Amino acid sequence: MTNVRPLDHLVLPVTDLRTSRSRLERLGFTVAADARHPFGTENACVFLADRTYLEPLAIGSPGDVASAMRAGNQFVARDDAFRFRNGVEGLSAIVMGTPDADGDHAAFRGAGLSGGDQLSFSRVMKFPDGTEIEPSFRLSFASDLRSPDFFAFTCQRVNMPPSDRSALERHDNGATGIARVVLSESEPAAFTGYLQAVTQGAAEELGGRLTVRTANAPVEVLDPAALKTEFGVPRSAERGLRGEAVVFSVADLAATERLLSANSVKFMRSGGMILVPREPGQGTLFAFSE
Repeated sequence: MTNVRPLDHLVLPVTDLRTSRSRLERLGFTVAADARHPFGTENACVFLADRTYLEPLAIGSPGDVASAMRAGNQFVARDDAFRFRNGVEGLSAIVMGTPDADGDHAAFRGAGLSGGDQLSFSRVMKFPDGTEIEPSFRLSFASDLRSPDFFAFTCQRVNMPPSDRSALERHDNGATGIARVVLSESEPAAFTGYLQAVTQGAAEELGGRLTVRTANAPVEVLDPAALKTEFGVPRSAERGLRGEAVVFSVADLAATERLLSANSVKFMRSGGMILVPREPGQGTLFAFSE
């Protein structure tokens, strides 16, 4: 397929940013400064050298969030729905990069997958050297009504000023990028069309696993048996996509293991990966792989 979209970032609902920062730093990640959205949510992102990032998302102002939901803001409405059904921690959305959010919105509507009105906003980002930038974002949402606990959107950055985030992309655990994103569903192939519409990538199903290509990190959907075998976690009986794990690429897995041990982080080795079970502030299961 042409014009395959790149994975841009992952949305990880968390308890609060203080808990998330403490947990992520203990895992060996460098965490950016706290940042507030104009509609009441806030984040403290983890940027990776492959130009992807994690967005731990917390509620900064419940009143602003409630007002934004009443105004039709799909980002906060879906975050609120996720927390209501699943608790405050998880992996709720994948976000794809795009140069044309307007075109994506039209395409999602044409495919019957629109997740509601587009969202445009600006916010200040602070860097370790004290510099600040104020990028603008335009989001177009895609949803499948069969999957209430997971959604996706494309993100276009408008008038993004140049910035150097190299200091934020260096992590003591050696993480250099997202190797794959892991979802689950009892029948993975049921969501092939939805995920292809989101990524514009090719898909392959084999042995209880649906792999959908993006321009960088693949998105995988595992059935319950494959999820249990590979990551040791159970799958609920409910249907629909669920975010299960993020697999990070590292240069030296032994060095990662030493850091986690030194920081008293619980983990296990499985299938050539280090698995770190979810804890408050982490969102979802993390895995590290060379």
